[in-house]
Amino acid sequence: MGAVVKLKGKPQPRQEEFFLDTHRHIGYGGARGGGKSWAMRRKFVLMCLKYPGIDILLLRRTYPELYSNHVLPLMEELKGIAKYRDKTHEFVFPNRSRLVLGYLKLEKDVFQYQGHEYDVIGLEEATNFTEYQARWMRTCNRTTKAELKAMGFSPRMYYTANPGGPGHGWFKRLFITREYGPKDNPDDYSFIPARVYDNKILMEINPEYVQDLESLPDDLRRAYLEGDWDVFAGQYFSEWRRDKHIIKPFPIPQGWKRFRSMDWGYNDPCAVYWHAVDPEGRVYTYRELYITQTKASDVAKKTLELSEGENIAYTVASPDIWAKRGNDGLQGESIAETFINNGVMLTKADDDRLNGWQRMHEYLADAPDGKPWWQIFDVCQNLTRTLPDLVHDEHRVEDVDDKCEDHAAESCRYALMSRPSVKAASFIAPDARTKPAQPGTVQNLINLLQKEREREEEESWLERY
Repeated sequence: MGAVVKLKGKPQPRQEEFFLDTHRHIGYGGARGGGKSWAMRRKFVLMCLKYPGIDILLLRRTYPELYSNHVLPLMEELKGIAKYRDKTHEFVFPNRSRLVLGYLKLEKDVFQYQGHEYDVIGLEEATNFTEYQARWMRTCNRTTKAELKAMGFSPRMYYTANPGGPGHGWFKRLFITREYGPKDNPDDYSFIPARVYDNKILMEINPEYVQDLESLPDDLRRAYLEGDWDVFAGQYFSEWRRDKHIIKPFPIPQGWKRFRSMDWGYNDPCAVYWHAVDPEGRVYTYRELYITQTKASDVAKKTLELSEGENIAYTVASPDIWAKRGNDGLQGESIAETFINNGVMLTKADDDRLNGWQRMHEYLADAPDGKPWWQIFDVCQNLTRTLPDLVHDEHRVEDVDDKCEDHAAESCRYALMSRPSVKAASFIAPDARTKPAQPGTVQNLINLLQKEREREEEESWLERY
């Protein structure tokens, strides 16, 4: 019989539900003060003690968060039970079990776990991770240990979270509103709501914390005290409406201007978008290419294939690719040159972030006919998935938090910055389109001046780069 290990603390009812749940993906939390960190930490220690040789990975967004919230408490709690290896940030138990602590500050940090295998993975404060990070880490959640299977164990992931943050959208979709894609199994997901009122220990020792939550402004109070996921504090594009901005595809008329935009990435996603402009200046984003770990030359070839038969006026791309070296083994050739040499002509985008985000606000607003100036075909799933999840940078509130999955938005920002401001546009009502203005009339003159102004503004913009 093995040695008896005594751990301090007893789970409260909601935490006990979390401990006993064996779904493939288990979410816990909602409001602040619900005892999420303790529940995640204690669950993983119990699993290490129960299952010999199990490998568990616990992740936070940054190492300082990880160290203060988990490393220090675990070093105290596991003294004499497990050895901490500072170099590898892991606790090793006598039965060969490991509790590894890691962080994913940037999206590309997921690749440090490429090829790794973990029987259990936990995302602490999961809404601080992008969906790309969360989805990618699933590829590491597997087991080849026959002894674990013999004990009835199956791989799983645990998530704790509050409303808000760059990952609010994907977490809410999977665990709260339960909206799943064709490859998701709804039976794999469960969510255990927890509020500060469920944490009796905190209520007894620090009742002032509850008073602090109760005194917050209405939107924050609903999110942090009540765990209301319909409140999205910090959402950048608060004007976003799925029913207005996302539309079904339709045949694009031959005479409409078409152009492309690209935000380059290799480990991070490379986001290429196709856009069309109608006679009133409304922009339709109708196609996307969203891929990772693909050479610049191959992205260029795929872009040309998807554009076959279309008259593309220009392609704007992030200016930094004129300086970056490619990944095609061609020494001295920039990524931009690789695209150009493979038949995709590029123009440097206007990379003014703050003015660019404001331009997107303009195009998300309604035109005089009640429809937005910018609409997106529903086939552009990565754009419509990530755009509403963008949040304000906490230090530079006019900017988007760069921890968000913003590659699709960056690409479209370049696209809309290549277009005239909608504030300067003259809207032509649909009935006026069907009845062309007669030569010599005021309306005909307005139409001619509008077209000339758009042409001059676009030529001026292209000449700058």
